[in-house]
Amino acid sequence: MRISLLFIVAFAVAVYMVATPTTAGGQWSPIPTQYIDDPRIQELGEWAVKQHNKERNDVLKFSRVVSGDGQVVSGVNYRLIIETKDPDGKYVAVLFEQVWTHIRVLNSFNPAT
Repeated sequence: MRISLLFIVAFAVAVYMVATPTTAGGQWSPIPTQYIDDPRIQELGEWAVKQHNKERNDVLKFSRVVSGDGQVVSGVNYRLIIETKDPDGKYVAVLFEQVWTHIRVLNSFNPAT
């Protein structure tokens, strides 16, 4: 059931981004405000922080995703603005996810400017 729900949410975001008149496949498009608080997007942000911590031996603590963009490719690229409970506060995480193959890759994780 969890995989089905995750697939449905990711598919809905991808369809929205492709169907939006100003968005062609492959272009970055803002994730609609109503989807930012979706548990699926929040889980992606939390995963990005954990993955960053694992790769960089860091100890950041996830707070929440505050905004983001998506790009439909052979999955979905996400550019998420993430708040942490740490002094630096906000980070930009760029990650790729392909739900049907269970692939996730953190491409970058940097302080937001």
